[in-house]
Amino acid sequence: MFHVKPLKRPARRAILVVHVAASAGWLGLTLGLLALALTAWTTGSAPAVEASYRSMKVFTDWLLLPLAFLTLLSGLVLSLGTKWGLARHWWIAIKFWLTLATITASVFALRPGVNDAADSVASGTVVVDPRDLVMGPAVSLTAYLFMTVVSVLKPWGLTRRGRRLRVAVSAPKSVDGRSARQTA
Repeated sequence: MFHVKPLKRPARRAILVVHVAASAGWLGLTLGLLALALTAWTTGSAPAVEASYRSMKVFTDWLLLPLAFLTLLSGLVLSLGTKWGLARHWWIAIKFWLTLATITASVFALRPGVNDAADSVASGTVVVDPRDLVMGPAVSLTAYLFMTVVSVLKPWGLTRRGRRLRVAVSAPKSVDGRSARQTA
């Protein structure tokens, strides 16, 4: 079984600050991308469309993946270095898989779409439908808001593994490691 030494309080707090800041930055960046995509979709101004696409490219090229991976890494360190664990509680497992899904969508859908849009305005031919660039940030923003709510409410309880570990920890043990249950 994989076991990580628990984090000491100062380290746990520092990593928690990094995790919350990176997560909030990722959420804010996605909100900004959504605002820029909506601007490109709704404006009738070619310079505004070009500025929106170019701004989106800067954000996706320089900020999106570093914030996403920092959020993922700090979340993994927190889950593995605290009592919460990665697979003990449903809310953590769901956040982990949603984070992986949104990172994957960012790498394989959002960034290429933004790059195509920026390249198209640079060449003078806009061939990207602005609505396509609205969907990625809108879905991501919804996922991040959901993960924020889940982090605060911590719903759904323990996973099967979490229940098994809780029983194993709370079961009384004798000196030789066997159960201290009476048999007579």
